[in-house]
Amino acid sequence: MEAWLADARDALAEASGVPAERLDLSEDDVALLLDLARIAAHESGERTNAPLLCYLVGRAQGETDLGELAAAVRRSTS
Repeated sequence: MEAWLADARDALAEASGVPAERLDLSEDDVALLLDLARIAAHESGERTNAPLLCYLVGRAQGETDLGELAAAVRRSTS
């Protein structure tokens, strides 16, 4: 994780009380989120939907697998 993102993760962990390790992003997580951002921007025609969709995915995730949520988004746009 790059330094800027690690600092943001640490700040979010401190503000939320969530352990920083729980906010780590794997390479697969990064790839999925970037793909979802791409889908949101291209399918909707609005780049601003990319971060908003990623936020919604984060809010929805809980204990749900990120891949399952990505599949649901992909189904909704096909």
